[in-house]
Amino acid sequence: MKVATLASGSTGNSTIIEYGDSRILVDIGISTKNIEEKLQGLNIDPNTINAILITHTHIDHIKGLKTFIKKYNTTVFISKEMKQDLDYVTDYTYYEEINKIGDIDIQVFKTSHDTYSVGFLIKLGSDEIVYITDTGYLNKKYFKLLSNKQIYIFESNHDIEMLENGSYPFHLKRRILSDEGHLSNKDSSYYLSKYLIGPNTKEVILIHLSKENNTEDIAINTLKDALTKEEKNFNNIKVAKEKEIVLISGVTC
Repeated sequence: MKVATLASGSTGNSTIIEYGDSRILVDIGISTKNIEEKLQGLNIDPNTINAILITHTHIDHIKGLKTFIKKYNTTVFISKEMKQDLDYVTDYTYYEEINKIGDIDIQVFKTSHDTYSVGFLIKLGSDEIVYITDTGYLNKKYFKLLSNKQIYIFESNHDIEMLENGSYPFHLKRRILSDEGHLSNKDSSYYLSKYLIGPNTKEVILIHLSKENNTEDIAINTLKDALTKEEKNFNNIKVAKEKEIVLISGVTC
């Protein structure tokens, strides 16, 4: 089994999940050449990728998609709403029609961004991974579904104070802070510490950190402080890198 973030941030996002004979990419927001190099570094042949799951159609999540599927004929999993932005995708399956890809169980749920976006609950044997990125909030109707899972790959995009005092134009700041924007460290930590992390949780990977409006230390410490307030003793927290592979160790083989 391999689970790893290949890239994370405003310049591109992609995660690989390998379980049994099944291999899926979650987003492909970097070039095909870059994806190939990273997969080969993990001893994964790009030809063996079974499917690509797309969270939404912003360029930092689909940049390499067109070239990759042309080269490898990989099936793409999208919502009906996403298809209109991806007219070059011909081999696809709608999320409404799936709950399993080979050995991997997939449950899709709606997130809140300024384009149609989704998150995933991914089951690998006895372990479950929650994957959430690019959302302004997490609907409380999903708290029970997503709580006490083994792995959280979870957006922690910005520090609110850094964003508000930073160089971004006003309209962009408002977009990021809105309910159709991105999760701040504060909001991410609130959901994780109060409703999600539980006795079964093994690892949290914070993703999609802003290069200008966040730091790894601030993101991690914000979550640690929130966990302390909730009297939860949990310290296995990592941050996904912009250009480096980050292996997730909290899954069983």
